[in-house]
Amino acid sequence: MAGAAADTAPGRIARPWLSPLNQRRLQNFRANRRGYWSLWIFLVLFVLSLFSEWIANDKPVLVSYKGEILFPVLVAYPEEKFGGFYAVTDYRDPVIQDEINAHGWMIWPPVRYSYRTVNNAIPEAAPTKPSWLYDAKTRCNQYPQGAADPNCVVGNWNWLGTDDQARDVLARVIYGFRVSVLFGLILTAGSALIGVTAGALQGYFGGWTDLLFQRFIEIWSAIPVLYLLLIVAAILPPGFFILLGLMLLFSWVALVGVVRAEFLRARNFEYVNAARALGVPNGTIMFRH
Repeated sequence: MAGAAADTAPGRIARPWLSPLNQRRLQNFRANRRGYWSLWIFLVLFVLSLFSEWIANDKPVLVSYKGEILFPVLVAYPEEKFGGFYAVTDYRDPVIQDEINAHGWMIWPPVRYSYRTVNNAIPEAAPTKPSWLYDAKTRCNQYPQGAADPNCVVGNWNWLGTDDQARDVLARVIYGFRVSVLFGLILTAGSALIGVTAGALQGYFGGWTDLLFQRFIEIWSAIPVLYLLLIVAAILPPGFFILLGLMLLFSWVALVGVVRAEFLRARNFEYVNAARALGVPNGTIMFRH
């Protein structure tokens, strides 16, 4: 409260959180209705994808069993907890489902498949069409719980069908969307951080620093990225962070030239020389002024 009162005290003008230039840019963006609402749709989908395990999963979100509340999405419970063996619990198993329903209840996510769940109860050989394109009789051909689910629309429903390995397409789209967006955001942020820092150092200090950096970038840019990716993929197992690291090694180079040119132009401006004369550290001058 004290800070808010100080900001609005008489004789003190509150500082806008956006500069006039950025305010005009925001107004122009809002005027583009298609782009503005597309951004909101994208943000909503991205936020939802962060909770993919609660939207598409082959495990219940919540289980009440013999008076105990369980969270299978967060904790891997062994099958012996439900009267079975010491093994990973398959919650899609009719025996496990009957045992849980006899002593409690469970809440499933909207899509009862994870991105790697293989559906062995599909009506025909994979890949299959979306379930709503089949009649009830065809959908229930291979479904062991057809008696409890006559139309097979609860536990054996693939909104977008299955791929060639009988995995639910919608679940894979949900998880894949999250991975793709996070990969792009992290790669862009990391590339910008490295590229801006390298360009700032080159442009601000100039001389040998600039010369050595430029020669290094020329040599580094000559490395064939595609061949390097193929070599690493043949040696190391594929993974999110391995691919991210490889892409990050080369993606920052494109930003260096623009930042370097701007720093070369502005490093001898009067306000920069004044900051140096006042003893302001170089890092503060580069990244603040």
